[in-house]
Amino acid sequence: MMKEIKKLYLWVWVPLFLILLSPNLIHAEIYKLKITGPIESITSEYITDSFNRIKKASNVKLIIIEMDTPGGFDTSMRSIIKDIMDSPAPVAVYVSPKGARAASAGFFITIASDIACMSPGTNMGAAHPVSVGGGKIDDTMKDKITNDAVSYVKSLAKSRNRSEELSEKAVRESKSYTAEECLKNNLIEYIAEDTDDLLEQLEGKEITTVSGKNIVLELKGERIISLGLSGRQKFLKTITNPNLAYFLLIFGLLGLYLEFTHPGIIIPGVLGGISLLLAFMAFQILPINYVGLMLILLSIGFFIAEIKIQGFGVFGIGGIISFVLGSIMLIDSPIPEMRPMMSTIIMFSAVFSTIFIFLTVKVVKAMRRRTETGEEGLAGKTGTAKTEVNSTSGKVFVHGEWWNAISASGETIPSGSNVTIESMENFVLKVKK
Repeated sequence: MMKEIKKLYLWVWVPLFLILLSPNLIHAEIYKLKITGPIESITSEYITDSFNRIKKASNVKLIIIEMDTPGGFDTSMRSIIKDIMDSPAPVAVYVSPKGARAASAGFFITIASDIACMSPGTNMGAAHPVSVGGGKIDDTMKDKITNDAVSYVKSLAKSRNRSEELSEKAVRESKSYTAEECLKNNLIEYIAEDTDDLLEQLEGKEITTVSGKNIVLELKGERIISLGLSGRQKFLKTITNPNLAYFLLIFGLLGLYLEFTHPGIIIPGVLGGISLLLAFMAFQILPINYVGLMLILLSIGFFIAEIKIQGFGVFGIGGIISFVLGSIMLIDSPIPEMRPMMSTIIMFSAVFSTIFIFLTVKVVKAMRRRTETGEEGLAGKTGTAKTEVNSTSGKVFVHGEWWNAISASGETIPSGSNVTIESMENFVLKVKK
């Protein structure tokens, strides 16, 4: 009986298992990656990790990289191009969606692909090399960098049978081309409305890879697998947003300032320290101008000096000016997407300066306020003589308390007289009438 039941299970479950497994056995795979925003180390890490994962898969027919980028770092761009050229399957770079662009580094990556495609209403080019960190370089070095970029893009264009002339102009003259111009002048092969349209156009086409291998694309009905950023990469991508990185820096400095000026609050110090560490982590990826960072730190020093030295507002004004200039210079890049927005800088500068001025005024007032406790707190207070007060003894009632007292001038003060405290010595008040 048990044997018959086991046979029945085998007859039911084995065919069912094969049915569920059959799509993986029959269908090939199309992998889709996405590059959005500036190209930096996180982007190249994501592409490299994705290609390493794809290399472990079997029956990969095509890799599609959807791209919309203003450009980015040369080292990250070259890393991505190396991954494309070492790909186990043809790579299609698709500038998408409508209104997207493949500028600067994105242009190089598109030219390096096996298949170049753009959506209507997109553009690519403007690939002249610039100093992302905003540093000054002499004319000789500029020529070296430009010539190196030109030779690189021409080499990529030649290996893909694309226009070397227009590729060179995109680098030397920062030329930018529409999708239609790119198609007409042999910079791309296809214009597609969306991914489905691209796959339909590629169906049955023969592709020659950079290694010289000819591949006929059979993509109809194949499943598309999207590979996104890992959790770590998403986190780093978030904090490297220039506006957020700037906020973390300001919030961190403000938290530490509150902790230093009001010891024992703890929470501002903890949150400020964490924010500063996250900001410095972001600054390892963003193009930071350290002069700008030093100006912001200098502004904190000016505000503290205003409190300690009391420079009649000079240090405070210097701190505000230093803070604004440092904020503008902090993330210095010719790519707008890699800089904090000016509206954000103005808003934070105004808020930050207002908070510091408010705290500075409060601290100065507290320092100038008359002492209310101890010996200094009693000096100048008035009370009533409860007994006769002479040069050796007496009792006075001051501030709700009975005190031993003596006459400061030596004259006898009658009981019931109003007295003023001049000083205190060994807990005995010296008073005068």
